[in-house]
Amino acid sequence: GDIRQRHRGLLLPEENVATPKRGARVISGDMRSALLDGDTETYDMERGYTRHTISDAPDNPGIVVRLAAHTIINHVRLLLWDRDNRSYAYFIEVSVDQKDWVRVIDHSNYFCRSWQNLYFEPRVVQYIKLVGTSNTVNKVFHAVALEAMHTTKVPPLCNGLVRPVHNVATVDLSAVVIEGISRSRNALLNGDTEHYDWDQGYTCHQLGSGAIVVQLAQPYLLSSIRMLLWDCDYRHYSYYVETSLNYWDWEMVCDRTRDACRSWQVIYFSQRPVSIIRIVGTNNSVNEVFHLVHLECPAQVEEARDD
Repeated sequence: GDIRQRHRGLLLPEENVATPKRGARVISGDMRSALLDGDTETYDMERGYTRHTISDAPDNPGIVVRLAAHTIINHVRLLLWDRDNRSYAYFIEVSVDQKDWVRVIDHSNYFCRSWQNLYFEPRVVQYIKLVGTSNTVNKVFHAVALEAMHTTKVPPLCNGLVRPVHNVATVDLSAVVIEGISRSRNALLNGDTEHYDWDQGYTCHQLGSGAIVVQLAQPYLLSSIRMLLWDCDYRHYSYYVETSLNYWDWEMVCDRTRDACRSWQVIYFSQRPVSIIRIVGTNNSVNEVFHLVHLECPAQVEEARDD
């Protein structure tokens, strides 16, 4: 039968139940004390995370959190170690007895980094198992913090992925510029579409080499992107945009290589999971550099659509 029907659980609205104060503890994994200690600031290469070795074994014990009681949750927040640009992949399973496990989050084939905001159908759980499936740097999975709760503030979901309404390409939501040159690292994602000029406020790449690449914290279901091309004079640009979940397989979502584009650009495409966005400039009417001021997804304006 269904776990949700067989078991009753404690409901503590909007409160993190995965804390020592609430009686939660880590019962599997190395360096267990770090995960639930509430510290999401002081961690480095040596300390501040709980870890497990990544393997292909189907019964990898991973990192397991035991809650004090059967508890109803529908939301997990997870901080993956993020002091560099590495990506992790992972899945999360829950159980009431450590025998029957239900996979509530499956990001095992998606590149993820930093803060993960995860949602699923409300379930009664006592055990939360976190299993890393890849790390782009080595064969260890590092989790700095985990929170679990029941929330009524649930975003739209589809096939286990968030379909966001608000812009998720922000520093607050742990998006990061992986490739591209700028005076300040995340100028593209800081939300400032007013203060830019000839010297600052934009991110660029040389035409014919490289690109501008943004990685979102986790895969989101997206069908639009909006961006601002540098427009302090009357130049125009051409470009194309691709998306990926892993840096190997890329899907073209917009080809404007034959268009003369300037200022604000809104791009619509069929809905798909996206965690990486690559913008490649192919022409600039004035010089050999492509300059981008702002990127957001989904687009935060409604424009007349062709389709």
